[in-house]
Amino acid sequence: MHEKPRIVSGVEVIPLCDAVGPMGEALRKPLDDTFTGARPALWERTRAEAPEAFGPDGEWILHFHCYLLRVPAGPTVLVDAGLGPEESPASSWAPVPGRLPTALAEIGVKPESVDTVVLTHLHSDHASGAVVDGKPLFPNARHVVQEDELTWLEGEGGDVLDEVVTPLQEAECLDTLQGQTRIAEDIKVVPTPGHTPGHQSVVLGDDQLMVSGDVVLHPVQLADPAIEYVYDEDSAAAATTRTAVLRKLRKSGGLLAAPHLPEPFVRLS
Repeated sequence: MHEKPRIVSGVEVIPLCDAVGPMGEALRKPLDDTFTGARPALWERTRAEAPEAFGPDGEWILHFHCYLLRVPAGPTVLVDAGLGPEESPASSWAPVPGRLPTALAEIGVKPESVDTVVLTHLHSDHASGAVVDGKPLFPNARHVVQEDELTWLEGEGGDVLDEVVTPLQEAECLDTLQGQTRIAEDIKVVPTPGHTPGHQSVVLGDDQLMVSGDVVLHPVQLADPAIEYVYDEDSAAAATTRTAVLRKLRKSGGLLAAPHLPEPFVRLS
């Protein structure tokens, strides 16, 4: 599945569709319980404007996008690593296997040519594809997360820590950041906490585009950023971050690249 790339601030931004499907039974809840605070009229409006986000029975259909950033005469940056193989940590709830390796091959990108992998956060659907068969899929890449994110996950434990983070650490290719960091000309990483404590997003130019991870998960949150998501670690902080991000992008006229929305790029009105 090929998506149309964009040139933003001189950087080619290529969306890569890793998977499409509903949340598995392990985590699935009715939409009103998954996203709280939306009135029925707003749900109806959202269904009419973004039908691809809903299944035949009204369930949430997630799109799982990763983004490749090509900087002229500069690094190749991958934002998020997707679901990973069939037995990855994401397999308990997401439509594995992810097709990120295939999507990269379709545009002529070999894993060893990726210079930096930005993991917006350490949930299984964003990080699991970084490690395959116990080894980094992108062997020459610096993998970057916020220090607060790693500290949080180490306290939580779980499969992502054991099967993704530990192999990256053992390969000495996982780096932690503290706050806003420029990783290439016109590309910076900025903290966007709430969904997880160390969640980060990638910004191109002067807020011309943001790859926002899980700051915005469903189109209903574009209409009302105060709508909370049941799986946010800190729902109030997530809503505050979401409101600020959408306000900033509206002011700049920038694009939102939110991995779980049906369209890989959204220009806010």
